[in-house]
Amino acid sequence: MDKVLVIGAGGQLGHCIRKIVAQRAIEGVVFPDEKDANILDIPNLEVLFEREKPAYVINCAAYTAVDKAEDEAEIAKAINETGAKNLAQLCKQHQATLVHISTDFVFEGSEVKLLKEDDIARPINVYGATKLNGELAIIKELDHHIIIRTSWLYSEYGNNFVKTMLKLGAERDELNIIADQVGTPTYAIDLANTIFDIIQNSEKKYGIYHFSNEGVTSWYDFAKAIFDLSGANVSVKDVKVNPIPTSAYPTKAKRPHFSVMDKTKIKTDYNINVPYWLDSLAKCIKELKLMGNNN
Repeated sequence: MDKVLVIGAGGQLGHCIRKIVAQRAIEGVVFPDEKDANILDIPNLEVLFEREKPAYVINCAAYTAVDKAEDEAEIAKAINETGAKNLAQLCKQHQATLVHISTDFVFEGSEVKLLKEDDIARPINVYGATKLNGELAIIKELDHHIIIRTSWLYSEYGNNFVKTMLKLGAERDELNIIADQVGTPTYAIDLANTIFDIIQNSEKKYGIYHFSNEGVTSWYDFAKAIFDLSGANVSVKDVKVNPIPTSAYPTKAKRPHFSVMDKTKIKTDYNINVPYWLDSLAKCIKELKLMGNNN
């Protein structure tokens, strides 16, 4: 296969891509160190591109601390917007295709409807605004781009909602979880598989695509499912989960109330099979048990 360069290889999705590359025995995938792949260091990036000459670049690097971004807007902008633009420019110079990961947070989420790729993006927090501006910068700079918006990403690796719930469930008897924010969890292993299904597809189509697991849930129901599925597999107490409204748990950054994305386009253009969120969650919890829930 053509050479693939993974930027942000040390993060959650980067770890999942490593796992999929090993499972599928995919050759030619390069995982540079962060110091060699700093998306704000153009001279170093130029050296990396010259050395590796990638046909594809997967950008997993992002500033994702949603609440912190409200106070660190310039840092979030640098990474999510300027960094994305830097990669797009280098991909253009080296005739590489950029696969860039974005977010459902580009949407306002005030209307109950499946969100399509061409729906108006109107972010309501700094994080979403910087991710949207990153998308726009890529579109302006580079024709050969595949932007994948995803949502509620979790896996066996890094910090995420599933691992946080399991940790808190082992420490506390009772948890209050928001019940009026609705979306779809995405198992990062499924996203990693989808990325390579797209790269290995001979019929290339470019643009923005939506990918999450199938189905709809709230954070409250997501938490309930984590504990229901983990009972016999992961050591947690019989924790009581209480549904609460967003108003009872104010955060610095506003969140979309409904951000379920329509995945028709990616399924049609790339013949992607999208697993149901509960099935993928069960796989993740099984993997966490095998790994000792320490990653």
